[in-house]
Amino acid sequence: MPPTEFQPADPRFAERVRASFARQTAMATLGCTLAEVEPGHVVIDLPWAAHLTQQHGFLHGGVIGAALDSACGYSASSLMAADVGVLSIEYKVSFVAPAKGQRFRVVGRVVKPGRTITFSEAHAYALDDGREKLVATMTSTLMAIAGRDDVKH
Repeated sequence: MPPTEFQPADPRFAERVRASFARQTAMATLGCTLAEVEPGHVVIDLPWAAHLTQQHGFLHGGVIGAALDSACGYSASSLMAADVGVLSIEYKVSFVAPAKGQRFRVVGRVVKPGRTITFSEAHAYALDDGREKLVATMTSTLMAIAGRDDVKH
């Protein structure tokens, strides 16, 4: 899915998004890296790891869900002003296939940006021996937050 034609409010959006992602220790714990940042579009890479699987050996749905949530959030964040953060206020995950692969690519994109509320979606793909398979999707509603000392941008 190609990046959208959205215009970021912050000309240094990519640097800000990458710095925020680097502070997110949950993603580091899962082994996620931020591969691409474009206005309204991000890609997160997630390697398969035995300690992240469920009882059948598939990557756990909670791990996939966390990466999908971050992809939605950072796609939205890429369009915000430098002093505005985002928080998920609602999301829905659909698992469409077992998460079996050597690694996973999670693609997030903004569907409808807004001043207060943004709608994003993300797709998680299993990559295995050169093949790519959709394993999960998420739709997400995010709210813009500004003027709070307890929220880093």
